[in-house]
Amino acid sequence: MDHVVAGGDALVLMPTGGGKSLCYQVPALVRPGVGVVVSPLIALMQNQVDALSALGVRAGFLNSTQYPDERRMVEQQFIAGELDLLYLAPERLRLDSTAALLDRGKIALFAIDEAHCVSQWGHDFRPDYLELSMLHERWPDVPRIALTATATEKTRDEIIQRLDLGAARRFVASFDRPNIQYRIEPKNSPQRQLLDFIRTEHAGAAGIVYCLSRNSVERTAAFLVENGIAAVPYHAGLDNRTRAENQSRFLREEGLIVVATIAFGMGIDKPDVRFVAHLDLPKSIEGYYQETGRAGRDGMPSTAWMVYGLNDVVQQRKMIESSEGDAAHRRQLQLHLDAMLALCETVSCRRTRLLGYFGEPGQSCGNCDTCLTPPETWDGTVPAQKVLSTVLRLDRERGQRFGAGQIIDILLGKKNPKVLQHDHHELTVFGIGTDLRDTEWRGVVRQLLAAGMLAVHGEYGVLTLTEASSEVLFDGRAVSMRREPERAAKPARAARASKAAAAEMAASDVPVFDKLREWRAATAKEQGVPAYVVFHDATLREIAASKPSGLAGLGAINGIGENKLNKYGEQVLEVLADA
Repeated sequence: MDHVVAGGDALVLMPTGGGKSLCYQVPALVRPGVGVVVSPLIALMQNQVDALSALGVRAGFLNSTQYPDERRMVEQQFIAGELDLLYLAPERLRLDSTAALLDRGKIALFAIDEAHCVSQWGHDFRPDYLELSMLHERWPDVPRIALTATATEKTRDEIIQRLDLGAARRFVASFDRPNIQYRIEPKNSPQRQLLDFIRTEHAGAAGIVYCLSRNSVERTAAFLVENGIAAVPYHAGLDNRTRAENQSRFLREEGLIVVATIAFGMGIDKPDVRFVAHLDLPKSIEGYYQETGRAGRDGMPSTAWMVYGLNDVVQQRKMIESSEGDAAHRRQLQLHLDAMLALCETVSCRRTRLLGYFGEPGQSCGNCDTCLTPPETWDGTVPAQKVLSTVLRLDRERGQRFGAGQIIDILLGKKNPKVLQHDHHELTVFGIGTDLRDTEWRGVVRQLLAAGMLAVHGEYGVLTLTEASSEVLFDGRAVSMRREPERAAKPARAARASKAAAAEMAASDVPVFDKLREWRAATAKEQGVPAYVVFHDATLREIAASKPSGLAGLGAINGIGENKLNKYGEQVLEVLADA
């Protein structure tokens, strides 16, 4: 903040919920003029402005959702210096009329939020961000601060280069979110696994479920509703009104689950999301970190839970092979996926591997599944050779290529119609794999794919050998593997985050906390804002515990500034008296 207040440029990397917004909000209040914030999602600008207004900050936005009169009023406020912060989408900055407007006012700073969107190798690439170097060209004396929660060293360099931030000072905080428990389980019946996870660990809590396709989103949301779980879908195929309504409900209602594609969530400022679940494998660690980071912004125990299986690996490999772009682009996508697969298959601490990807050293955390229930490893060299031999014989002897299912059926000696149709029961490898179960063979194939010892080609996901396959088949390379569990074991100390608030309070404080939440919900509904805009749960817990008898005591509680004390103080004291 000191650096930007003094007029310096900055690149800021902080985890989700780490206070990035303060790094430009405070300097915008201190410096003369208006802080102009470039934000990628217009759907969230109203919520950002509502939250700031509740704190007494003069904030506004300009985007396509406004009526002309509303836009003119905000423009007049900007020119008159009656705003502290003005939010704009990157595409609006490309308009000559917007640049002309900014020329007529005093600009305190430019804040470029979600700056990783400038990276073409990133997971949320936005072409409009490439034009933002014009800020320095047109307003060279205005400091710029670029902020993101997700960027490797390469992405940071690209942000600096593309935004012309060569002289910017870099501020990099720890990427660690110790309150999030990372867990990855074998996928067998993902919807049922999700339902069990929610019911046993996060009943009645807000959460986000990510799926790869729109159809999967719709099916999963319907499945949860059928089973008594409040859930709504969110994806780019929904009409704008439905999508906006579902997002608004998620922000305003407590205990709602949104099932979404990755189109959802950037910039979501809901602090009490207790879990983020992935039913399909993310394409990169950057995407995974960004998405899981939407859980537990209030610092309370939360869960990043994912199910992962062989089909995820096959599907992602196929998508890369058929993706648009040149060979270099596909190689980059492959590197992203390889890192994600390494996180899934690791037998060491997941948090350490996650932090290591972003260049941060770490120690075993004691709060991920591999720390809580360390997986077994076993010598998978012989099973690996059996799989690779089967693929080799199909290709060399018969000029055929098949997917994982056929390979496993051959190894298990199954004389099903497809095996008999192609005379695969005559192969020398037929039935040599009866020492392992079907699920164990699927684990072997998955881990070979993850390690690059098998490859996937074509529309039907056929398996082919790689250079590394020869090392295993002919050069004596050993293969160590994770043992596939009979059933995914829950960590012994699995967080029950939805009950965490009550668990951290004395029993006598819980009814008071519940009364305060009821009051907050009614107040938020009356004002048409999310509940957290009124007060965060952490503030309500502190009020319930300390039970102040007057405004002075109430004002000393974290999260209650002068503006909120004047606005809500008497009402809170009345709730306390009644409780």
